[in-house]
Amino acid sequence: MTETGGRQGPVPLADQARQWLVVLRDDLCTLRRDPLPVSVWLRWLPHGLVCLAAFGAGTGGVAQLVNNGGLNLGSAFAIGLAQGGAAVLALRRPVAAWWLSTAATVVCAAAVHDHLGRIPGVVFSWPWTVAGIVAHLLVMLLLALRVRARVAVEALVLTALVTALLEGGWGGAVYQPTGVTAVVLSAVVVALGIAVRGRQQARAELVEQTSLTAEERARRTLLEERSRIARELHDVVAHHMSVISIQAQVAPHLVERPSPELEENLAGIRQNALEALTELRRVLGVLRSEHPEDPEGPYGLGAPGTGAAPDAPQPTLARLGTLIDNTRAAGLDVSAEVRGAVRPYTPGVELSAYRIVQEALSNALRHAPGSRVRVEVVHRPDGLHLEVANSRAGEPVPPSPGAGHGLLGMRERAAMLGGRVTAAPTAQGGFTVTAFLPGDGTPSDDPPPPVPPLFSPSSPSSPTTGEQTP
Repeated sequence: MTETGGRQGPVPLADQARQWLVVLRDDLCTLRRDPLPVSVWLRWLPHGLVCLAAFGAGTGGVAQLVNNGGLNLGSAFAIGLAQGGAAVLALRRPVAAWWLSTAATVVCAAAVHDHLGRIPGVVFSWPWTVAGIVAHLLVMLLLALRVRARVAVEALVLTALVTALLEGGWGGAVYQPTGVTAVVLSAVVVALGIAVRGRQQARAELVEQTSLTAEERARRTLLEERSRIARELHDVVAHHMSVISIQAQVAPHLVERPSPELEENLAGIRQNALEALTELRRVLGVLRSEHPEDPEGPYGLGAPGTGAAPDAPQPTLARLGTLIDNTRAAGLDVSAEVRGAVRPYTPGVELSAYRIVQEALSNALRHAPGSRVRVEVVHRPDGLHLEVANSRAGEPVPPSPGAGHGLLGMRERAAMLGGRVTAAPTAQGGFTVTAFLPGDGTPSDDPPPPVPPLFSPSSPSSPTTGEQTP
Protein backbone atom coordinates (compact mmCIF):
# COMPACT_ATOMS: atom_id res chain seq x y z
CA MET A 1 0.00 0.00 0.00
CA THR A 2 2.97 2.29 -0.35
CA GLU A 3 4.37 3.99 -3.41
CA THR A 4 7.77 5.42 -4.09
CA GLY A 5 8.14 9.12 -4.38
CA GLY A 6 11.30 9.36 -6.48
CA ARG A 7 14.22 10.20 -4.32
CA GLN A 8 12.04 10.97 -1.32
CA GLY A 9 11.35 7.31 -0.52
CA PRO A 10 8.00 5.64 0.18
CA VAL A 11 5.01 7.79 1.26
CA PRO A 12 3.49 6.75 4.58
CA LEU A 13 0.01 5.25 4.53
CA ALA A 14 -1.31 7.97 6.86
CA ASP A 15 -0.19 10.66 4.44
CA GLN A 16 -1.91 8.87 1.55
CA ALA A 17 -5.14 8.64 3.52
CA ARG A 18 -4.89 12.33 4.38
CA GLN A 19 -4.41 13.22 0.70
CA TRP A 20 -7.43 11.13 -0.31
CA LEU A 21 -9.56 12.85 2.30
CA VAL A 22 -8.50 16.25 1.01
CA VAL A 23 -9.38 15.27 -2.57
CA LEU A 24 -12.70 13.82 -1.44
CA ARG A 25 -13.52 16.99 0.46
CA ASP A 26 -12.65 19.15 -2.57
CA ASP A 27 -14.79 17.04 -4.88
CA LEU A 28 -17.88 16.65 -2.74
CA CYS A 29 -17.84 19.63 -0.37
CA THR A 30 -16.10 22.60 -1.94
CA LEU A 31 -16.44 22.03 -5.71
CA ARG A 32 -19.45 23.94 -7.09
CA ARG A 33 -20.83 24.65 -10.52
CA ASP A 34 -20.67 28.08 -12.04
CA PRO A 35 -23.61 30.22 -10.93
CA LEU A 36 -26.46 30.87 -13.33
CA PRO A 37 -26.62 34.30 -14.94
CA VAL A 38 -28.69 36.92 -13.18
CA SER A 39 -31.21 36.98 -16.01
CA VAL A 40 -31.83 33.21 -15.64
CA TRP A 41 -32.32 33.57 -11.89
CA LEU A 42 -34.80 36.39 -12.38
CA ARG A 43 -36.65 34.50 -15.10
CA TRP A 44 -37.14 31.39 -12.97
CA LEU A 45 -37.72 33.15 -9.65
CA PRO A 46 -41.53 33.53 -10.10
CA HIS A 47 -41.81 29.84 -11.05
CA GLY A 48 -39.93 28.85 -7.91
CA LEU A 49 -42.10 31.02 -5.70
CA VAL A 50 -45.30 29.59 -7.22
CA CYS A 51 -44.08 26.02 -6.77
CA LEU A 52 -43.14 26.75 -3.15
CA ALA A 53 -46.56 28.28 -2.44
CA ALA A 54 -48.29 25.35 -4.17
CA PHE A 55 -46.33 22.87 -2.04
CA GLY A 56 -47.29 24.75 1.12
CA ALA A 57 -50.97 24.89 0.13
CA GLY A 58 -51.02 21.19 -0.74
CA THR A 59 -49.39 19.95 2.47
CA GLY A 60 -51.42 22.37 4.58
CA GLY A 61 -54.63 21.21 2.95
CA VAL A 62 -53.79 17.55 3.61
CA ALA A 63 -53.12 18.25 7.28
CA GLN A 64 -56.34 20.28 7.67
CA LEU A 65 -58.50 17.65 5.95
CA VAL A 66 -57.05 14.79 8.03
CA ASN A 67 -57.05 16.50 11.43
CA ASN A 68 -60.17 18.68 11.22
CA GLY A 69 -62.12 17.36 8.24
CA GLY A 70 -62.36 13.74 9.24
CA LEU A 71 -61.02 12.39 5.92
CA ASN A 72 -58.58 9.53 5.59
CA LEU A 73 -55.03 10.19 4.45
CA GLY A 74 -55.56 8.88 0.91
CA SER A 75 -58.55 11.10 0.15
CA ALA A 76 -56.95 14.13 1.80
CA PHE A 77 -53.71 13.58 -0.12
CA ALA A 78 -55.56 13.36 -3.47
CA ILE A 79 -57.47 16.60 -2.80
CA GLY A 80 -54.35 18.44 -1.57
CA LEU A 81 -52.35 17.22 -4.56
CA ALA A 82 -55.06 18.44 -6.94
CA GLN A 83 -55.22 21.89 -5.30
CA GLY A 84 -51.44 22.36 -5.17
CA GLY A 85 -50.94 20.88 -8.62
CA ALA A 86 -53.50 23.30 -10.06
CA ALA A 87 -51.30 26.24 -8.98
CA VAL A 88 -48.27 24.68 -10.70
CA LEU A 89 -50.29 23.82 -13.80
CA ALA A 90 -51.42 27.44 -14.05
CA LEU A 91 -47.88 28.41 -15.05
CA ARG A 92 -48.44 26.72 -18.43
CA ARG A 93 -52.19 26.01 -18.74
CA PRO A 94 -54.11 28.58 -16.67
CA VAL A 95 -57.59 27.70 -17.93
CA ALA A 96 -57.13 23.98 -17.32
CA ALA A 97 -55.64 24.80 -13.91
CA TRP A 98 -58.75 26.80 -13.00
CA TRP A 99 -61.02 23.90 -13.90
CA LEU A 100 -58.86 21.54 -11.82
CA SER A 101 -58.87 23.89 -8.81
CA THR A 102 -62.64 24.39 -9.01
CA ALA A 103 -63.27 20.66 -9.33
CA ALA A 104 -60.96 19.94 -6.37
CA THR A 105 -62.87 22.49 -4.29
CA VAL A 106 -66.24 20.92 -5.15
CA VAL A 107 -64.95 17.42 -4.35
CA CYS A 108 -63.43 18.65 -1.08
CA ALA A 109 -66.67 20.36 -0.04
CA ALA A 110 -68.71 17.24 -0.85
CA ALA A 111 -66.30 14.93 0.98
CA VAL A 112 -66.21 17.03 4.15
CA HIS A 113 -69.93 17.87 4.17
CA ASP A 114 -71.00 14.77 6.06
CA HIS A 115 -68.32 15.31 8.73
CA LEU A 116 -69.27 18.92 9.55
CA GLY A 117 -70.00 19.30 13.31
CA ARG A 118 -69.15 15.71 14.17
CA ILE A 119 -65.72 16.42 15.65
CA PRO A 120 -66.17 18.00 19.11
CA GLY A 121 -64.61 21.46 19.46
CA VAL A 122 -63.78 21.77 15.74
CA VAL A 123 -65.56 24.26 13.47
CA PHE A 124 -64.43 23.44 9.93
CA SER A 125 -64.04 26.19 7.28
CA TRP A 126 -66.41 25.30 4.47
CA PRO A 127 -66.91 25.17 1.48
CA TRP A 128 -63.42 26.60 0.93
CA THR A 129 -60.54 25.45 3.10
CA VAL A 130 -57.76 27.88 3.90
CA ALA A 131 -55.32 25.93 1.73
CA GLY A 132 -57.92 25.74 -1.04
CA ILE A 133 -58.37 29.52 -0.97
CA VAL A 134 -54.60 30.12 -1.22
CA ALA A 135 -54.19 27.69 -4.11
CA HIS A 136 -57.23 29.06 -5.96
CA LEU A 137 -55.99 32.65 -5.56
CA LEU A 138 -52.69 31.67 -7.18
CA VAL A 139 -54.60 30.08 -10.04
CA MET A 140 -56.84 33.12 -10.50
CA LEU A 141 -53.86 35.50 -10.48
CA LEU A 142 -51.95 33.52 -13.11
CA LEU A 143 -55.15 33.18 -15.13
CA ALA A 144 -55.68 36.96 -15.15
CA LEU A 145 -52.05 37.54 -16.12
CA ARG A 146 -52.05 35.05 -19.00
CA VAL A 147 -55.47 35.33 -20.68
CA ARG A 148 -57.81 38.07 -21.81
CA ALA A 149 -59.74 40.06 -19.23
CA ARG A 150 -63.07 38.62 -20.43
CA VAL A 151 -61.90 35.05 -19.71
CA ALA A 152 -60.69 36.02 -16.23
CA VAL A 153 -64.02 37.71 -15.42
CA GLU A 154 -65.94 34.69 -16.66
CA ALA A 155 -63.86 32.42 -14.42
CA LEU A 156 -64.53 34.76 -11.47
CA VAL A 157 -68.29 34.69 -12.11
CA LEU A 158 -68.34 30.89 -12.28
CA THR A 159 -66.29 30.70 -9.07
CA ALA A 160 -68.82 32.91 -7.31
CA LEU A 161 -71.71 30.84 -8.73
CA VAL A 162 -70.21 27.54 -7.55
CA THR A 163 -69.54 29.03 -4.12
CA ALA A 164 -73.12 30.30 -3.85
CA LEU A 165 -74.55 26.92 -4.80
CA LEU A 166 -72.40 25.10 -2.25
CA GLU A 167 -72.78 27.48 0.66
CA GLY A 168 -76.20 28.96 0.05
CA GLY A 169 -77.92 26.10 -1.74
CA TRP A 170 -76.50 23.11 0.11
CA GLY A 171 -75.14 24.35 3.43
CA GLY A 172 -74.24 22.17 6.39
CA ALA A 173 -74.66 21.56 10.09
CA VAL A 174 -71.90 23.48 11.85
CA TYR A 175 -69.16 25.20 9.86
CA GLN A 176 -67.32 28.49 9.38
CA PRO A 177 -68.52 29.99 6.07
CA THR A 178 -65.68 31.04 3.77
CA GLY A 179 -67.56 31.65 0.52
CA VAL A 180 -67.69 35.45 0.75
CA THR A 181 -64.02 35.66 1.69
CA ALA A 182 -63.00 33.44 -1.21
CA VAL A 183 -65.08 35.36 -3.75
CA VAL A 184 -63.93 38.80 -2.54
CA LEU A 185 -60.25 37.81 -2.53
CA SER A 186 -60.64 36.23 -5.97
CA ALA A 187 -62.15 39.46 -7.29
CA VAL A 188 -59.25 41.49 -5.88
CA VAL A 189 -56.70 39.11 -7.37
CA VAL A 190 -58.40 39.13 -10.78
CA ALA A 191 -58.55 42.93 -10.79
CA LEU A 192 -54.86 43.10 -9.90
CA GLY A 193 -53.93 40.60 -12.62
CA ILE A 194 -55.98 42.43 -15.26
CA ALA A 195 -54.34 45.73 -14.31
CA VAL A 196 -50.82 44.29 -14.49
CA ARG A 197 -51.56 42.57 -17.80
CA GLY A 198 -53.00 45.79 -19.24
CA ARG A 199 -49.93 47.72 -18.16
CA GLN A 200 -47.60 45.17 -19.74
CA GLN A 201 -49.58 45.24 -22.98
CA ALA A 202 -49.57 49.04 -23.03
CA ARG A 203 -45.80 49.09 -22.50
CA ALA A 204 -45.25 46.52 -25.26
CA GLU A 205 -47.47 48.49 -27.64
CA LEU A 206 -45.60 51.68 -26.76
CA VAL A 207 -42.24 50.06 -27.51
CA GLU A 208 -43.58 48.69 -30.78
CA GLN A 209 -45.08 52.04 -31.73
CA THR A 210 -41.82 53.81 -30.90
CA SER A 211 -39.91 51.39 -33.11
CA LEU A 212 -42.42 51.83 -35.94
CA THR A 213 -42.26 55.61 -35.57
CA ALA A 214 -38.46 55.58 -35.80
CA GLU A 215 -38.59 53.35 -38.87
CA GLU A 216 -41.24 55.52 -40.47
CA ARG A 217 -39.21 58.66 -39.74
CA ALA A 218 -36.12 57.11 -41.32
CA ARG A 219 -38.13 55.95 -44.33
CA ARG A 220 -39.74 59.37 -44.76
CA THR A 221 -36.36 61.09 -44.51
CA LEU A 222 -34.96 58.72 -47.11
CA LEU A 223 -37.87 59.43 -49.47
CA GLU A 224 -37.53 63.18 -48.97
CA GLU A 225 -33.82 63.05 -49.74
CA ARG A 226 -34.43 60.95 -52.84
CA SER A 227 -37.12 63.40 -53.95
CA ARG A 228 -34.68 66.25 -53.52
CA ILE A 229 -32.04 64.39 -55.55
CA ALA A 230 -34.65 63.70 -58.24
CA ARG A 231 -35.54 67.39 -58.46
CA GLU A 232 -31.91 68.38 -58.84
CA LEU A 233 -31.24 65.74 -61.48
CA HIS A 234 -34.32 66.86 -63.38
CA ASP A 235 -32.82 70.34 -63.47
CA VAL A 236 -29.60 68.96 -64.91
CA VAL A 237 -31.40 66.83 -67.50
CA ALA A 238 -33.67 69.72 -68.46
CA HIS A 239 -30.63 71.89 -69.07
CA HIS A 240 -29.07 69.33 -71.41
CA MET A 241 -32.32 68.81 -73.26
CA SER A 242 -32.54 72.57 -73.83
CA VAL A 243 -29.00 72.55 -75.21
CA ILE A 244 -29.88 69.67 -77.57
CA SER A 245 -32.93 71.53 -78.81
CA ILE A 246 -30.96 74.72 -79.52
CA GLN A 247 -28.14 72.83 -81.24
CA ALA A 248 -30.62 70.95 -83.40
CA GLN A 249 -32.20 74.25 -84.40
CA VAL A 250 -28.87 75.95 -85.20
CA ALA A 251 -27.22 73.00 -87.00
CA PRO A 252 -28.98 73.51 -90.41
CA HIS A 253 -27.61 77.06 -90.59
CA LEU A 254 -24.03 75.81 -90.23
CA VAL A 255 -24.14 73.76 -93.44
CA GLU A 256 -24.44 75.09 -96.96
CA ARG A 257 -27.50 73.79 -98.72
CA PRO A 258 -28.38 71.06 -96.17
CA SER A 259 -30.20 68.10 -97.60
CA PRO A 260 -33.92 67.67 -96.86
CA GLU A 261 -33.15 64.44 -94.97
CA LEU A 262 -30.73 66.27 -92.69
CA GLU A 263 -33.19 69.06 -92.02
CA GLU A 264 -35.93 66.54 -91.35
CA ASN A 265 -33.78 64.57 -88.90
CA LEU A 266 -32.63 67.70 -87.08
CA ALA A 267 -36.22 68.92 -86.87
CA GLY A 268 -37.23 65.57 -85.42
CA ILE A 269 -34.42 65.74 -82.87
CA ARG A 270 -35.49 69.24 -81.86
CA GLN A 271 -39.14 68.25 -81.64
CA ASN A 272 -38.36 65.20 -79.47
CA ALA A 273 -36.12 67.29 -77.25
CA LEU A 274 -38.86 69.90 -76.80
CA GLU A 275 -41.42 67.23 -75.92
CA ALA A 276 -39.07 65.59 -73.43
CA LEU A 277 -38.30 69.02 -71.97
CA THR A 278 -42.01 69.74 -71.55
CA GLU A 279 -42.56 66.44 -69.73
CA LEU A 280 -39.53 67.05 -67.53
CA ARG A 281 -40.78 70.50 -66.58
CA ARG A 282 -44.22 69.09 -65.77
CA VAL A 283 -42.76 66.42 -63.48
CA LEU A 284 -40.34 68.93 -62.01
CA GLY A 285 -43.21 71.26 -61.21
CA VAL A 286 -44.98 68.51 -59.30
CA LEU A 287 -41.83 67.69 -57.33
CA ARG A 288 -41.16 71.31 -56.51
CA SER A 289 -44.72 71.95 -55.40
CA GLU A 290 -44.25 69.50 -52.52
CA HIS A 291 -41.14 71.34 -51.26
CA PRO A 292 -41.37 74.98 -52.33
CA GLU A 293 -38.72 76.16 -49.89
CA ASP A 294 -35.37 77.46 -51.00
CA PRO A 295 -32.88 74.64 -51.66
CA GLU A 296 -29.99 76.79 -50.52
CA GLY A 297 -31.27 78.30 -47.28
CA PRO A 298 -29.52 80.68 -44.91
CA TYR A 299 -25.76 80.83 -45.37
CA GLY A 300 -26.12 78.50 -48.32
CA LEU A 301 -26.18 75.52 -45.96
CA GLY A 302 -29.45 73.89 -46.93
CA ALA A 303 -31.93 75.19 -44.35
CA PRO A 304 -35.29 76.28 -45.71
CA GLY A 305 -36.98 79.60 -45.48
CA THR A 306 -35.28 82.28 -47.56
CA GLY A 307 -37.82 82.23 -50.32
CA ALA A 308 -35.41 82.28 -53.23
CA ALA A 309 -36.63 81.32 -56.66
CA PRO A 310 -36.87 77.52 -57.00
CA ASP A 311 -35.71 77.69 -60.61
CA ALA A 312 -32.20 78.85 -59.72
CA PRO A 313 -29.41 76.83 -61.43
CA GLN A 314 -28.10 73.85 -59.51
CA PRO A 315 -24.75 74.46 -57.73
CA THR A 316 -21.43 72.97 -58.86
CA LEU A 317 -17.90 72.76 -57.51
CA ALA A 318 -17.25 76.28 -58.78
CA ARG A 319 -19.55 77.59 -56.02
CA LEU A 320 -17.69 75.92 -53.14
CA GLY A 321 -15.85 79.16 -52.47
CA THR A 322 -19.13 80.99 -51.88
CA LEU A 323 -20.36 78.15 -49.70
CA ILE A 324 -17.23 78.30 -47.53
CA ASP A 325 -17.45 82.10 -47.26
CA ASN A 326 -21.05 81.79 -46.08
CA THR A 327 -19.99 79.20 -43.51
CA ARG A 328 -17.32 81.54 -42.17
CA ALA A 329 -19.94 84.26 -41.89
CA ALA A 330 -22.05 81.86 -39.82
CA GLY A 331 -19.27 81.59 -37.21
CA LEU A 332 -17.00 78.68 -38.18
CA ASP A 333 -13.25 78.88 -38.79
CA VAL A 334 -13.03 77.13 -42.18
CA SER A 335 -9.93 76.51 -44.26
CA ALA A 336 -9.90 74.84 -47.66
CA GLU A 337 -7.33 73.13 -49.83
CA VAL A 338 -7.50 71.88 -53.41
CA ARG A 339 -5.07 69.28 -54.68
CA GLY A 340 -4.62 67.80 -58.11
CA ALA A 341 -5.39 69.13 -61.55
CA VAL A 342 -8.83 70.71 -61.67
CA ARG A 343 -10.94 69.24 -64.44
CA PRO A 344 -14.61 69.21 -65.37
CA TYR A 345 -16.90 66.44 -64.17
CA THR A 346 -20.34 65.29 -65.12
CA PRO A 347 -23.15 67.50 -63.76
CA GLY A 348 -24.32 64.75 -61.39
CA VAL A 349 -20.86 64.41 -59.83
CA GLU A 350 -20.42 68.17 -59.42
CA LEU A 351 -23.89 68.58 -57.89
CA SER A 352 -23.44 65.64 -55.51
CA ALA A 353 -19.98 66.83 -54.46
CA TYR A 354 -21.34 70.28 -53.66
CA ARG A 355 -24.25 68.83 -51.66
CA ILE A 356 -22.00 66.49 -49.68
CA VAL A 357 -19.70 69.34 -48.65
CA GLN A 358 -22.74 71.51 -47.94
CA GLU A 359 -24.29 68.91 -45.64
CA ALA A 360 -20.98 68.26 -43.85
CA LEU A 361 -20.51 71.98 -43.18
CA SER A 362 -24.12 72.25 -42.05
CA ASN A 363 -23.59 69.39 -39.56
CA ALA A 364 -20.43 71.03 -38.24
CA LEU A 365 -22.30 74.32 -37.83
CA ARG A 366 -25.13 72.65 -35.90
CA HIS A 367 -23.24 70.08 -33.82
CA ALA A 368 -19.78 71.66 -33.38
CA PRO A 369 -20.19 75.45 -33.05
CA GLY A 370 -16.93 77.31 -32.59
CA SER A 371 -14.88 74.47 -34.06
CA ARG A 372 -12.22 74.63 -36.75
CA VAL A 373 -13.16 72.99 -40.02
CA ARG A 374 -11.01 72.03 -42.96
CA VAL A 375 -12.28 71.14 -46.41
CA GLU A 376 -10.04 69.21 -48.79
CA VAL A 377 -10.84 68.55 -52.45
CA VAL A 378 -8.53 66.12 -54.25
CA HIS A 379 -8.81 65.73 -58.03
CA ARG A 380 -7.66 62.26 -59.03
CA PRO A 381 -7.42 60.58 -62.39
CA ASP A 382 -10.18 58.17 -61.38
CA GLY A 383 -12.48 60.59 -59.59
CA LEU A 384 -13.01 63.19 -56.89
CA HIS A 385 -12.06 62.80 -53.24
CA LEU A 386 -13.70 65.02 -50.61
CA GLU A 387 -12.96 65.32 -46.94
CA VAL A 388 -14.51 67.64 -44.36
CA ALA A 389 -13.15 67.43 -40.81
CA ASN A 390 -13.99 69.53 -37.79
CA SER A 391 -12.35 69.76 -34.39
CA ARG A 392 -14.06 69.58 -31.02
CA ALA A 393 -16.85 72.09 -30.45
CA GLY A 394 -15.57 75.32 -28.94
CA GLU A 395 -19.01 76.45 -27.71
CA PRO A 396 -21.97 74.77 -25.99
CA VAL A 397 -23.89 72.65 -28.50
CA PRO A 398 -27.54 73.76 -28.75
CA PRO A 399 -30.26 71.16 -29.31
CA SER A 400 -30.60 70.41 -33.00
CA PRO A 401 -34.07 70.46 -34.59
CA GLY A 402 -32.93 68.25 -37.48
CA ALA A 403 -34.02 64.67 -38.07
CA GLY A 404 -30.47 63.36 -37.70
CA HIS A 405 -30.37 61.74 -41.13
CA GLY A 406 -28.03 64.08 -43.01
CA LEU A 407 -25.50 61.31 -43.59
CA LEU A 408 -28.25 59.27 -45.19
CA GLY A 409 -28.56 61.76 -48.02
CA MET A 410 -24.79 61.82 -48.53
CA ARG A 411 -24.66 58.05 -48.87
CA GLU A 412 -27.63 58.05 -51.25
CA ARG A 413 -25.93 60.56 -53.53
CA ALA A 414 -22.61 58.72 -53.50
CA ALA A 415 -24.21 55.30 -54.05
CA MET A 416 -26.19 56.68 -57.00
CA LEU A 417 -22.91 57.61 -58.71
CA GLY A 418 -21.00 54.48 -57.73
CA GLY A 419 -19.06 56.20 -54.93
CA ARG A 420 -19.09 55.93 -51.18
CA VAL A 421 -19.21 58.08 -48.05
CA THR A 422 -17.71 57.31 -44.64
CA ALA A 423 -18.18 59.29 -41.45
CA ALA A 424 -16.54 58.70 -38.08
CA PRO A 425 -15.53 60.65 -34.96
CA THR A 426 -11.88 61.52 -34.47
CA ALA A 427 -9.74 60.69 -31.45
CA GLN A 428 -9.64 64.39 -30.54
CA GLY A 429 -13.41 64.74 -30.24
CA GLY A 430 -14.15 66.00 -33.75
CA PHE A 431 -15.77 64.42 -36.77
CA THR A 432 -14.62 63.54 -40.28
CA VAL A 433 -16.68 62.96 -43.42
CA THR A 434 -14.87 61.38 -46.38
CA ALA A 435 -16.36 60.81 -49.82
CA PHE A 436 -15.18 59.48 -53.16
CA LEU A 437 -17.08 60.03 -56.41
CA PRO A 438 -16.00 58.45 -59.72
CA GLY A 439 -15.24 61.06 -62.34
CA ASP A 440 -17.72 59.70 -64.86
CA GLY A 441 -20.38 58.81 -62.28
CA THR A 442 -20.05 55.04 -62.78
CA PRO A 443 -18.75 52.50 -60.25
CA SER A 444 -15.18 51.27 -60.53
CA ASP A 445 -14.06 47.69 -60.01
CA ASP A 446 -10.89 48.66 -58.13
CA PRO A 447 -11.18 50.76 -54.97
CA PRO A 448 -9.31 54.08 -55.02
CA PRO A 449 -6.10 54.36 -53.03
CA PRO A 450 -6.52 55.88 -49.58
CA VAL A 451 -5.79 59.55 -48.98
CA PRO A 452 -3.96 60.60 -45.78
CA PRO A 453 -6.43 62.08 -43.26
CA LEU A 454 -6.53 65.78 -42.65
CA PHE A 455 -5.97 65.51 -38.91
CA SER A 456 -3.30 63.00 -37.90
CA PRO A 457 -3.06 61.85 -34.27
CA SER A 458 0.19 63.74 -33.87
CA SER A 459 -1.41 67.08 -34.75
CA PRO A 460 -4.81 67.22 -33.08
CA SER A 461 -7.41 69.22 -34.98
CA SER A 462 -5.14 72.02 -36.21
CA PRO A 463 -5.54 73.01 -39.88
CA THR A 464 -2.62 74.31 -41.88
CA THR A 465 -2.10 78.00 -42.26
CA GLY A 466 -2.01 77.94 -46.04
CA GLU A 467 -5.44 78.28 -47.56
CA GLN A 468 -6.58 77.89 -51.10
CA THR A 469 -10.26 78.38 -51.67
CA PRO A 470 -11.63 76.57 -54.70
